[in-house]
Amino acid sequence: MALEKPQWKELFSEVVTSGLCTGCAACVIACPHPVLDYETDNGVYKPFHLDIDGGPEDCTHGQKGCTMCTRACPRFRNWESEIDTHKFARERTEDEVSGIGDVLLARATDESLVENGQDGGFVSALLIYALENDVIDAALVSGLEGDGSTWRAVPQVARSREDVIETAKSRYTYSANLLAYPEAAEGGAERIALVGMGCMASAPGAMQSRKAGKLARRLCLTIGLMCSKTFDDSIFEELFEAKYGIKRADILKMNIKGVFQIWTTDGHFHEVPLKEAHAFTREGCKQCPDFAAEHADISTGGIGAFGDWTLVIVRTDQGRELMNAMKENGLIETRPGDDDPGAVALLHRLAIVSRKRWPEAAVPGPRRIPVVITYPSRH
Repeated sequence: MALEKPQWKELFSEVVTSGLCTGCAACVIACPHPVLDYETDNGVYKPFHLDIDGGPEDCTHGQKGCTMCTRACPRFRNWESEIDTHKFARERTEDEVSGIGDVLLARATDESLVENGQDGGFVSALLIYALENDVIDAALVSGLEGDGSTWRAVPQVARSREDVIETAKSRYTYSANLLAYPEAAEGGAERIALVGMGCMASAPGAMQSRKAGKLARRLCLTIGLMCSKTFDDSIFEELFEAKYGIKRADILKMNIKGVFQIWTTDGHFHEVPLKEAHAFTREGCKQCPDFAAEHADISTGGIGAFGDWTLVIVRTDQGRELMNAMKENGLIETRPGDDDPGAVALLHRLAIVSRKRWPEAAVPGPRRIPVVITYPSRH
């Protein structure tokens, strides 16, 4: 029997146009040919195939045996079980709804990182430690375009403490941080960290489990951001400004703590009910089953009762080694997850809600019977 070699044609029909595509852009950066691009206009956030090569639905390189786009996609076929087995040497159990790992609370000890960052500055402290202690050469993160007044999130490369601090804080519109990979690689980075929501955090594991070559090896550390959804850019004018008079250029900081919290440059604080924001949910989030960034090395989220602490799930040996090293160097302090039982309960509740989004018609999907695809070695 001939070996199946799923390519863009299958990815296009099974993921890109089926509603499963989250817009993570893994397929775009993995493609070794100049035939895939990425659409961000009008909140689309999806890959597309150039008409110059086979049209939007097929790929001449795929017809010749190229499978790199499907190797990279974290929503293609039996992605969850494949990545679980690669990362954790087993599939998750039914009750591990937020994935495999140990839950705790953590915060940076450097108060400047706490002040400048989000929910305790833990992610900033982690990235700075990894950059300054020869763990990684660069990190793929999101920043704000221009002077920040548009609040449009864009992929960026962080190579230093200054870069990390500059790109700290949360944005709630989408940024496909993987699109910064070419810049990092062209700058000589061989060990690259990825910071991203679950849709992106599964991409390195997909590439590694499916043997996607140098790209898979370079993406050596994944820091996940817990995420229920992101929002279309239109939320700024059509909700924040139209109903509450908050112009995007006046926004200083945003957070979500049961409500949309917005701090403005005039010193005022605003709260917008989350139910009013639901209408602006990004299309790629509507069927995403991963709240807790379940395939990251370390997953992080600001969902606890303590505003200056981050809820952390340490998932891999690499994650545990980094946590231990940072504690030994006095860069973070930690507490048991049980110190905030409400946060742990919320973690599980939001994970269950997200997993229910996965459509029954998607076969196989999370927790379904696996279909094994053999990918030949790629060098």
